[in-house]
Amino acid sequence: MAKDSIFRIYSMSKVFTSLATMMLMEEGKLLLTDPVSKFLPELKDMKVGVKKINEYADKEELVLVPANREMTIQDLLRHTSGLTYWFFGKPSLNKTKWKEINPFGYDQTLEEMVTKMSKVPLCYQPGTTWDYSQSTDVLGRIVEVISGVSFDTFIAERIAKPLKLTDSGFWVEGADRQARIAEPQVNPATGKKPSALDVTKRPNWLSGGGGMVSTAQDYARLCQLFLNGGILDGVRLLSPKTVELMTSNHLPATIKYAPKLEMQLGPSFPSPEVGNGFGLGFLVRIAPGLNPQPGSVGDYCWAGYLGTYFWVDPEEELVAVIMIQTRAQRVYYRTFMRDMVYQAIID
Repeated sequence: MAKDSIFRIYSMSKVFTSLATMMLMEEGKLLLTDPVSKFLPELKDMKVGVKKINEYADKEELVLVPANREMTIQDLLRHTSGLTYWFFGKPSLNKTKWKEINPFGYDQTLEEMVTKMSKVPLCYQPGTTWDYSQSTDVLGRIVEVISGVSFDTFIAERIAKPLKLTDSGFWVEGADRQARIAEPQVNPATGKKPSALDVTKRPNWLSGGGGMVSTAQDYARLCQLFLNGGILDGVRLLSPKTVELMTSNHLPATIKYAPKLEMQLGPSFPSPEVGNGFGLGFLVRIAPGLNPQPGSVGDYCWAGYLGTYFWVDPEEELVAVIMIQTRAQRVYYRTFMRDMVYQAIID
C-alpha cells in the first residue's frame, strides 16, 4: 500500500477537535469552566436518568433527577459530561433511551445532533463518571457556534492549511485522491470486512469524534506539533503550557467508570490500575509499570475504531503513528508496534 494512502481515522479525529477547542480557549473565546449551555442553550437543565425499582410493577424503571451541576467544556474534553456512546459499555435503561433517539447518525448535522441530545437523559451526574462518549462531537458544534463557520471549514482553514496537512479532513475529493483510500481488511475469522464510512463526499454530520480521514504523514505532523509544544515549522497553534495542560491527567481520584469499558478498552482504559489517566483529548500514562504496553510516564495517545493509533512520548522525544484498517487485530498491532519501537531504543 502506498505510503500516502488515506485512512479513516475515526476516534483519532478527537485530537483535531480538542486542538480546535483549546485554540479557542487561548483566544479567550471560551473557558474550560464554562457550562456547555453557554454556547448550546438546548443542553441547559438536562436531567440525569437514575435506575429505580418499581415495587408495584416489579421491574426497573428510569427516574429523572436534576443534575447537581451543568456539564462544562472540561467535562466534554475529558469524557466526564454524563453523555455516552450508547453502543459502548454495558447496556442500560439510559443507553436504551439514547439508542431510540440516536444522536449518533451520519444523516444529521451537528446542530440536529445536539437537539436530539437535549431530549435524552444524562447517564451520570456531570464530573462523576468517565464514560467514552459523544462529548467530542458536542465540542465540534461549540466550535461552529463560537467561530461562526462550519466545523470542517474551521479544521481546514485554522489547522490543516497552516500545518500543511494536505490529506486531512472530513472527506476525500477527486478521483486521484479517492484512489488512495485504504479500504478495511477482511476479518479472517468471518471472511467479511468491517463497515466503514463512505468518505468520497462531504458528510452531513461533521463528526469531530470519529468522522475524519488522514495519512500517516499528516498525522505524524500533527503529533509533532504537540511534541514541539504547540509549534511546527514556525507555525504556532498552541502555547507550551496549553499542551502541558492537555496532556496532564484531569481525572480526580474519586472518579467512577462506566461498566464494562475496562474490558473493551484494555490497555487504553484510563484507570490508575493500568497506569493511565485521561487529559483533554488524550489517554495519558501516569505511572510506570502496571500497563502491559511499554512506554514512558507522560506519554499520551489515542486510537481509532479500525486500528489507527498514535502516541507521543516526550521523554524519548518520539512520535509514532500506525495506520491500518482492521478491527479484529487492532489491539495486537498496536501492542506489537509499541514493543518494536521501544526495543529499538538502546541509548
